Amino acid sequence: MSNKIGWGLMTFLSLGIVLVASRYLTLNPDVFFSQQQAVYLAHRTGIIVHVIGGMLALGLGPFQFLSGLRPKHPTIHRWIGRFYLLGILLGGVAGLYMATFAYTGPIASLGFGTLALLWLTTGTLAYRSIRRGDITAHRRWMVRNFALTFAAVTLRLQLPFLSIGFGDEIGYMIVAWSSWIPNLLLIEWFLNRRQTVIRHHPSTAGAD
Repeated sequence: MSNKIGWGLMTFLSLGIVLVASRYLTLNPDVFFSQQQAVYLAHRTGIIVHVIGGMLALGLGPFQFLSGLRPKHPTIHRWIGRFYLLGILLGGVAGLYMATFAYTGPIASLGFGTLALLWLTTGTLAYRSIRRGDITAHRRWMVRNFALTFAAVTLRLQLPFLSIGFGDEIGYMIVAWSSWIPNLLLIEWFLNRRQTVIRHHPSTAGAD
């Protein structure tokens, strides 16, 4: 039951941010992040490709964690995975480019640039592991990758509070790092804990 509630909350938040981000596709400057409006207008292709890639990944990612989908509908699982990784490729490359224009300068640029690099790297490792048939490694890399994808959600949850507590500029510099580092640390703890459980109880190895 707790797994179902957690998945439902994750999916609700992910699809909610997909809906919010879809406004950018209208190319209406009024929906752009106000401090970055001029940058986004000057680099429309970069921001739109980043948004499209992020929407694909964030919208499809939760459905890759449905334990019944893989064994019952493997073809659907594979095609969702392909489009998910396409989203990572588009969003990651464009995100790396757009990070160089981040609001507040080098600290935020480095934070978002590192996120984009790790997003692309973990996606590549997930793809390479499944190509060589290592399902366990593939799942672990995909979980890490989605933890980074979910930064789109945690950023929007954290930023209002950070802005109130530290001001807009400092808050934005913090969220460029805090939106994804805790996600990655939490998922590493989860993966290591699960591996420990499997070592002590091998019968749970196939459970998700």
